[in-house]
Amino acid sequence: MTTVGENERVDNLFDTNLKVIQSNDVFAFSLDAVLLSRFVYVPIQKGKLIDLCTGNGAIPIMLTTRTKGTLTGIELQQRIYDMALRSASLNGLDDRISFICDDVKNAPERLGKHQFDIVTCNPPYFPAHQARDRNVNEHIAIARHEIHITLEEVISIAGELLKQKGKAAFVHRPERLIEIISSMKKNKVEPKRIQFVHPKKGKAANMVLIEGTKDGKEGITVLPPIHVYDENGNYTEDIRNGG
Repeated sequence: MTTVGENERVDNLFDTNLKVIQSNDVFAFSLDAVLLSRFVYVPIQKGKLIDLCTGNGAIPIMLTTRTKGTLTGIELQQRIYDMALRSASLNGLDDRISFICDDVKNAPERLGKHQFDIVTCNPPYFPAHQARDRNVNEHIAIARHEIHITLEEVISIAGELLKQKGKAAFVHRPERLIEIISSMKKNKVEPKRIQFVHPKKGKAANMVLIEGTKDGKEGITVLPPIHVYDENGNYTEDIRNGG
């Protein structure tokens, strides 16, 4: 039986029957993880997929509904890694997902270069110098800020892990889009699909989803925008019906 610790709770993974163990003491999954798990191209029948900075495993757990491939999540923080293991067990997915507690920067040497068909990552969004809450909650500061890994490092590692023509997908902040694209091209992960996420119609985008292909040809498709809330503050069809 899966145990749930003190100050932990079991939440549904958005509108699925899947569940995840969470705690207010650490960074919880949010809509950006849900949208990334829906956005990324995945092979249906087979393939090797890895989620970097996986947290409590929300993305690989959700991806089990879209692929029969092998899934791996890598997480630096021991406490959150343990939550990911128990979350997989809670859903009966121990045999579908492997979690590793390690620094993402060790992944290419530990797991092998050019071994993966798909890499996903919902990385820390903010530079380390903005980590004002670090002394308040180290777990949350590490998840939100580039204390242990930078955007450039995440994209470089994704490029090393990918097979030729493999795909990497990220969710991030639009204000860092030029940096993301520049880094992807530098690491031979050619941007191919992009989609902006807006809180509601008429509001500026506050998230961007982007996917690239290892050694892909130039040429990017901009998908229709996603609007999260309607005029009444309810989730739109985009969100309720899968983006």
